[in-house]
Amino acid sequence: MLEKGKEYLLESRLAPIVKEQGLESLEKLVEKLKKPGAGPLRADVVEALTTNETSFFRDIEPFEALRTTIIPELLQKRGDKKQLSFWCAASSTGQEPYTIVMLLREHFPQLKDWKITFIATDLSKEVLDRAKSGVFSQLEVNRGLPVTYLVKYFEKVGADFKVKADLRQMIRFDELNLIKPFTVIPEVDIVFIRNVLIYFDVPMKKEILGKIRKVLRPDGYLFLGAAETTINLDDRFDRRAVGKTSCYHQKA
Repeated sequence: MLEKGKEYLLESRLAPIVKEQGLESLEKLVEKLKKPGAGPLRADVVEALTTNETSFFRDIEPFEALRTTIIPELLQKRGDKKQLSFWCAASSTGQEPYTIVMLLREHFPQLKDWKITFIATDLSKEVLDRAKSGVFSQLEVNRGLPVTYLVKYFEKVGADFKVKADLRQMIRFDELNLIKPFTVIPEVDIVFIRNVLIYFDVPMKKEILGKIRKVLRPDGYLFLGAAETTINLDDRFDRRAVGKTSCYHQKA
């Protein structure tokens, strides 16, 4: 299921575990993983393989598209029920979902009276625990976060900065493996699954996009990474240019 050419990730990231376990090769590690009682070892392997590169307002254009176009459109479409739902499907340590809720709070005060459902998922329990805490180092908040947002939406905790409680409470963090059923995901208006599909082979990309269609509302929006596309993977999505970026919606 790993995309061809990404095999080096397995070797480089699992080499320390192979050494720590006193094994001769990656193949021996695979054999050990199949044995009863290998749960803790499997957890270590998952953590080692998870890519957690992220930052606040990473690749600013998708967030500008939300602010200028997508959210205003959905405000009109959902005005009768006053409900909006979001899913960040590879939330890592939380910068992406916190970026979105800060953007909502900053630019759309009318949402105060709306029901906002926000789910953030990741394969790694370790990074989800970090995301739930909302605590970030000086280096992390220096990466992409405007100073005005830092002052308004964070509080100082020792040498670190913590997202204020009212914003943290807006997000539900759950473990989710994208290759398994999306049991924790309700219908959503906006899906962010950026820089994730590049790690899967074509059949698994198609399967994941198919499952996303089932939870994405018919007039909802899908955001992928800049190097990712639905073209030649799922012909039931249309690409839409928004400013300097693009997103996808389901064909009517």
